Parts: sequence; C-alpha cells; structure tokens
Amino acid sequence: MNGQKELYEIFKNLDINFEYYEHPEAPTIEIAKKYWENLEATHCKNIFLRNHKGNKHYLVIFEHTKELSIKSLEQSLKQGKLSFASDWRLKEYLNLKAGSVSPFGLINDTENHVTVFIDKNLLNSDSISFHPNINTASLIIKKDDFVKFMNWTKNYYEFLELY
Repeated sequence: MNGQKELYEIFKNLDINFEYYEHPEAPTIEIAKKYWENLEATHCKNIFLRNHKGNKHYLVIFEHTKELSIKSLEQSLKQGKLSFASDWRLKEYLNLKAGSVSPFGLINDTENHVTVFIDKNLLNSDSISFHPNINTASLIIKKDDFVKFMNWTKNYYEFLELY
C-alpha cells in the first residue's frame, strides 16, 4: 500500500477500518476528481496555513467542492493575517509534500504544533476520504473513525462553520 507505513500501524492499533484506492499521482483536486468518480465518500480539500508571524500553523479541512474565504477565516479565527505555508513549513511540521496534504500528516507532528480547523458540515458525512500522506492513493474512513484519529493525535482541533 502507498503511504506512510506508520499510518497503517496506527489505524490497526486504533481499530480503524479503511478502504484503500490506488491511483496515479493526484496533486490537485481537479486531477483527483477523475479517480474519485466511483468512490462513496466526502472528499476533502486540505490547506496548510500560517499566521503572519509564522509561529502558528493551521490545517483547514473542508469538502472539496466548497471554496474557502481566507478573509472570512481570518476574521473568524482572530489570528491576524493568514497565508499559505511554504513547502518548507509543510515538510517541517507535517513531513508532507505539496499535493499530498492530509490530516494523516499529523502523525508526524510529534509536538502538536499544528492547529486543525474542520468544517462542521463534514459531521454530516458517513465516510470521508483523504490521501495517506502521498497523492498516489486515497483512503476512505468512517466519520467516527476520523474523529477517533483526531483525538489520538492530541493536536487541538475544532469543528467550525467555514466559508
């Protein structure tokens, strides 16, 4: 299976079942949509942001067909100006490459530096899909198992009304 072996071990230890789908490299939503056509799940967009000082980092997760207003997010979070984090920061904090951003990268954030904001509309989904820290596969897990995983990470996370 493609992706970080540690992730699959964590799933096994947490008793999280998943469906695995291998596909060609899919670094963007537009490309990934071709491979998601027949997959029954809510597919997510995951963006990695930083505050204006560069000392706080955020992973924002929402349904892939939605658009996120960074300005609205800034007003909602009251963290000052937000911008996309660099490839260097993505590697440093989540050990991921651009095009492979996923909440599963939190397994690499051993100091729980990254704060996660999740669109609360995802709570209406039965199953959610993410890359397993590499963009040549997709995993589908149950929403409750996703919450179990998020609790395991010990990163601060919050379900918010996004957009």
